[in-house]
Amino acid sequence: MLFIRLSFRLILLACFAFTGGFGWFVNDALRPPGYLPHADGIVALTGGVGRIDTSLNLLARNQGEKLLISGVDTQTTLGELLPPTAPPALADRITLGYQARSTIGNATETAVWVADNHITSLIVVTASYHMRRALLEFSRTLPDVTLYPYPVLPPAMEHPLRRSSLRLLALEYLKWLGALGGFTSPGLSRALHS
Repeated sequence: MLFIRLSFRLILLACFAFTGGFGWFVNDALRPPGYLPHADGIVALTGGVGRIDTSLNLLARNQGEKLLISGVDTQTTLGELLPPTAPPALADRITLGYQARSTIGNATETAVWVADNHITSLIVVTASYHMRRALLEFSRTLPDVTLYPYPVLPPAMEHPLRRSSLRLLALEYLKWLGALGGFTSPGLSRALHS
């Protein structure tokens, strides 16, 4: 009887911790970007609305010296990503990364670019719900680089209580927990998307 009561309390405590953690995660995903210092570089992780445009605006404002757009489709050119009004000098400061197909891939691709360009501080641009996991993977791959998050609030976060938005947040929360636990394999990512 004592064992059953103890097990029930532990399960209840785990449920409260999981739910509280999810509430924190959602609140964090809804926060606007904070103060952003100047950095050596900027990296934009492709895969969502507004990430590339935001990173190009940061570069145009000289928030960073160089920009890597990581995870670009192999058919995409820089001319397709730049607005027609962009000054030609801006293009010289941009690198397109074609190798990454996941968050870990983004971190690996960025690590090579960081080493090649002697980057010591980096602004990370991605969706707000993806930022926690991105920073976790980047900090593991780039332990000596100072990371500054610059989250982009995607359309799904404009109505966070919609079923589709909650599902997206829950999936990303589970992936972040998996990454915290060291489960960063592609198999886990596929399982969570199915």
